[in-house]
Amino acid sequence: MLRNLKEMAELVKANPIKKRIVLACAHDEHSLDAVYEAFKEGIVDPILVGRESEIREIMEREGFDFGGAEKIYDIEDDIDCAKKAVSLIREGEGDFMMKGRMQTADLLKQVVNKEKGLQVGKIMSHVGIFEIPNYHKLVAMTDGGMLLAPDLEKKAKVINNAVETMQNMGYENPKVAVLCAAEKLNEKAPESVDAAALKEMNESGEILGCIVEGPISYDIAFSKEIADFKGFESPVAGDADILIVPNMAAGNMLGKSWTITAGGIMAGIIVGAKVPIVLTSRGATADEKFYSIVFAAAGSNASAN
Repeated sequence: MLRNLKEMAELVKANPIKKRIVLACAHDEHSLDAVYEAFKEGIVDPILVGRESEIREIMEREGFDFGGAEKIYDIEDDIDCAKKAVSLIREGEGDFMMKGRMQTADLLKQVVNKEKGLQVGKIMSHVGIFEIPNYHKLVAMTDGGMLLAPDLEKKAKVINNAVETMQNMGYENPKVAVLCAAEKLNEKAPESVDAAALKEMNESGEILGCIVEGPISYDIAFSKEIADFKGFESPVAGDADILIVPNMAAGNMLGKSWTITAGGIMAGIIVGAKVPIVLTSRGATADEKFYSIVFAAAGSNASAN
């Protein structure tokens, strides 16, 4: 169990082998700053793809000294940067990838390219991991940033992606809460029906490596006291490791409510490709960018399997 993001960083730092991060369109001060912080912590060695003159100007101006450990590929065009970053990963030259100053769609188009991309036969999904005040440990949430409205089959694959990522950080049997408005099955609510089906799939051995509970309400997932009051018995109650939201809108709003109004801190990555991909938004804080790199480094082994 990891109680906070600092513990996650310590877990990654304990690995004597540094991970190699490929930063696409690295001519971006904020992305370089996050990569430099991860480098100083002994977590990554940088592979920088982009306009070399701008990259070096930023490094000199901001004092980003990688001690010669950086590799720089001088590429002008954003699309060409994306293609080069993806090819480096395919060739085994990097352990995970991060988006710099470029459009997300331009990078993902190269990632999903059937001939030269990074797909490995899995669905790609977003996993966020959150440090939230008043909860005793980190909690992962998926999918709040990739899949608009996944059906039952996709939700099962989303669970598999999140479980695999958490297992790579030492979670042997993570507890998965499939969130709904209420903890009782409601045949008129599609997300409730899906939640019950996902629990059955777990119990029958179709979803492995975790404990799935659903339908389960948010308050029960986070509070054993409330679960006891309502008479809801489950090892997931008050101790969830992974939350499965009904759709992207719900996940997006839940994550932002934690970080913007509740003082939470988030790290987020795309999983399901050959390697994790860090796709932080332009409004992401420095902590979010740094811890997203840490999260990708922690989860990078699982994604290539």
